[in-house]
Amino acid sequence: MASGDPERGTKNRGYNDTSLYYVETSDKQWTSWLIPMFVVANIAVFIVAMYVNNCPKNNLGFEGSCVAKFLGRLSFQPLKENPLFGPSSSTLEKMGALEWNKVVHGHQGWRLITCMWLHAGVIHLLANMLSLIFIGIRLEQQFGFVRVGIVYLLSGFGGSILSSLFIQRNISVGASGALFGLLGAMLSELLTNWTIYSNKIAALLTLVVIIAINLAVGILPHVDNFAHIGGFLAGFLLGFVILLRPQFGWYESQHLPADARVKSRHKAYQYVFLLVAAVLLIVGFTVGLVMLFRGVNGNDHCSWCHYLSCVPTSKWKCDN
Repeated sequence: MASGDPERGTKNRGYNDTSLYYVETSDKQWTSWLIPMFVVANIAVFIVAMYVNNCPKNNLGFEGSCVAKFLGRLSFQPLKENPLFGPSSSTLEKMGALEWNKVVHGHQGWRLITCMWLHAGVIHLLANMLSLIFIGIRLEQQFGFVRVGIVYLLSGFGGSILSSLFIQRNISVGASGALFGLLGAMLSELLTNWTIYSNKIAALLTLVVIIAINLAVGILPHVDNFAHIGGFLAGFLLGFVILLRPQFGWYESQHLPADARVKSRHKAYQYVFLLVAAVLLIVGFTVGLVMLFRGVNGNDHCSWCHYLSCVPTSKWKCDN
């Protein structure tokens, strides 16, 4: 069951911002509107959560007084209870936070989706929304709202599934599973569209370093790295399936005589990547959902996997 302390009882899905790489292409540039709408929706949900939280009325005072009392009903929980300037764990749970017991035994599978629209506090929300703006808008301009929306939502869903399999005593909230999915899609898009890139090795190394740093941050306590990993893997596989670009020279060759054109829009390896990734996606989601709703605890089948989300040191423990 979830703890009443969001710092101890809530797994925050953190994310660090990253620069994007440049690709030379003749593809149409789309106008980004879905990602800004996602940002607005996340902010709106946070405001509603603070309104429902109503710290002045519901705070019992054991952890101190409400923060920013001038906000009235929207004031934050005491910092000892929630240092991220946000609502209580009980409010997040009421609003749809991911909680294993309610998903499996309470038949509330909708929490696998709703948790990605909730945030533990202003700091959590700000970090995720800035990352979403800088990453998501560029991807939407390149690939359109349909494909980027699919990557975002399915990656968040995949992150929730993996999180539920391994974190069963705390609640979890945040959009960074979906954000890691966008990052994973950037990597697979680079690999499958390798021929159209300039400075390929530099772009690849940059992405790998960024991914490694962000996943490393996830081993800190109270950060749900399983949501990050699940979202990243889902987005990585989805990128191979829906973010294909024509091979280098295909667009230009369409203006040449028929016998001088590039015959195939895509290379053979792109189709191989697509097929393998599609199979892995279907198998992964199916197996994950079956295990989840059967009440399987992933830690029983992987004794070391808990270190992927928190590594104990002399400075902190990972008991919770």
